[in-house]
Amino acid sequence: MRVLLIEDDVRLTRLVARVLAEEGYAVDTAHDGGVGLELALRGVYDVAVVDWMLPVRDGPSICRAVRAARLPTALLLLTARGEVEDRVAGLDNGADDYLVKPFAFDELLARVRALGRRFQIAAADASELRLGELVLDLRAHSARRGLRPLQLTSTEWALLEFLMRHPGRALTRQQILDYVWSYDSAVLPTQVDVYVSYLRRKLSAKGEVDPIETVRGLGYRLRLAPDHA
Repeated sequence: MRVLLIEDDVRLTRLVARVLAEEGYAVDTAHDGGVGLELALRGVYDVAVVDWMLPVRDGPSICRAVRAARLPTALLLLTARGEVEDRVAGLDNGADDYLVKPFAFDELLARVRALGRRFQIAAADASELRLGELVLDLRAHSARRGLRPLQLTSTEWALLEFLMRHPGRALTRQQILDYVWSYDSAVLPTQVDVYVSYLRRKLSAKGEVDPIETVRGLGYRLRLAPDHA
């Protein structure tokens, strides 16, 4: 599971990030609301842990922006405000849960786990992803189009998985880069185009309709009806 932590207290950020990483989560951090929102809007996070009081942009406004973008990211708001009206205000601004400072790390982890279970994409816990004739068997790590097996590299698999988890949605090259290559700074955005072309050739090798649409100036989208032009 991928977690974004937006917290301006550098020491607390390090502690929380370490605790989350020890639980096996992939963690990215930001120390102000502007950078934090930019990361959140990439749409690659399962859970975002957001402090209420932040430089540049506060936690509630980040929650509102993420919700306006219709992202499935679960939002946990950290706050020193323990009054009922403050908690209500946080939830009304789009947070899914809140945690009052100071908090125990065990409780933080429990809330992150609960949010991750609730807000993962519906198919994430299934044994397969399916869209038309395209099928990814998540347990066997195999792919097919109709009855035809697809021989995919690990990168092509990750690319197809990301597209299938967001059918019909235009995904930017940066979003794809972040998900597939996990912030490898040595990988250039042009690699996305290269691997999309590789994947397209394999998906339509027998004359099938290319299921991947190019969104000019943005990135790519997997057709909601991938078996029809």
